[in-house]
Amino acid sequence: MAKQQAQQKEKQPAPVQQKQSAALTPFIFDRTNYIIMIAGVVVILIGFMLMSGGATTDPNVFPKEELYSFRRITLAPIVVMLGFGIEIYAILKRPRD
Repeated sequence: MAKQQAQQKEKQPAPVQQKQSAALTPFIFDRTNYIIMIAGVVVILIGFMLMSGGATTDPNVFPKEELYSFRRITLAPIVVMLGFGIEIYAILKRPRD
């Protein structure tokens, strides 16, 4: 009789506690990860804003000094790459337990 009761207990569904723990699984990223990700996106957007500009009303005029400036050719790509580096750091950073 005791064996039958033990077998019936084994066949019963899992307790509610196990189902609740599955529903409360932690997020992959912590709050700090998301904050760093937002900062990285802001830095990338700043880099793209630094690249913009240089428009001219006359298509026959090509302002070399404006298009090939230090800001557009050197600074902006460095800022964008820095933003991507921040994003990679935010993804790889382990959340605190």
